[in-house]
Amino acid sequence: MTPFTKARTGRALTYVLVTAIALAIAVPVAWVLFASVKRKGEFYGSPWALPEGLHLQNYVDAFVGARMGQYFFTSLLVTVLGLVFVVAVSVPAAYVIARYEFRGRSLVEVALLAGLFVNVNYIVVPIFLMLVDWDRALVDVLPGGFFIDNPGVLSLVYAATSIPFTVYLLTAYFRSIPADYEEAAALDGASRFQIMTRVMLPMARPALTTVILFNFLAYWNDFIIALTLLPGEGKTLQVGLLNLMTAQKAAADYGRLYAGMVIVIVPVLILYALIQRRLIEGMAAGGVKG
Repeated sequence: MTPFTKARTGRALTYVLVTAIALAIAVPVAWVLFASVKRKGEFYGSPWALPEGLHLQNYVDAFVGARMGQYFFTSLLVTVLGLVFVVAVSVPAAYVIARYEFRGRSLVEVALLAGLFVNVNYIVVPIFLMLVDWDRALVDVLPGGFFIDNPGVLSLVYAATSIPFTVYLLTAYFRSIPADYEEAAALDGASRFQIMTRVMLPMARPALTTVILFNFLAYWNDFIIALTLLPGEGKTLQVGLLNLMTAQKAAADYGRLYAGMVIVIVPVLILYALIQRRLIEGMAAGGVKG
């Protein structure tokens, strides 16, 4: 077999593999989309049959009747707040670690690297007990509690547990940027804060886009932490979806159930569609740097 034939064979196998993976992802998503607009009686026929019409009442029932709308906005609030917190802390921290020499920097880096190996799902119970103790300490001031069943506190927990990964990735990217840009900005009279926000941060946009996407997916799809720290009515979308699944399986109303699944999926698809170009540019830039 000639090298040209080997290259063509390898390319064909790559295309086949990529196509198979794409179909494995696209087919279930399309099936859920079609199922979400079916009437109740259509589920008793072939599961692969196309819907007879667009029964959008399923979305109304899920969004209003099953309170998925309320859970949606809770998830959106927690996710956005978590992203704001983690970016506000991680960007300055990563820039300082990457660019400044200070006593204890190696220890800080080792601690952050160690944080990468801590799965937050394993420490959610200690976090919950700690927050319960804090509520008990404040019972005279806040009888209804503050730290448990508080979306803002949940977003802080999300941000705190994702700081090691975010700082690690941003630090590596900041170090790959030549120092000449900072020196030129300093000669023009820019302060350290201005250099970070107006020079380094725009250049690190691909890395920032990557951490925003990964953290968004982690916050939006989280179930265990949200279930533990929000035990009241203010549930997130993932926890609300579990309640909807339990209720609708008993009622055999699968249209509302699949509509709830679509409500969970759509924001992720929209976010990826908005930032996928920058994400690909960042991956290409990372491969060229050196």
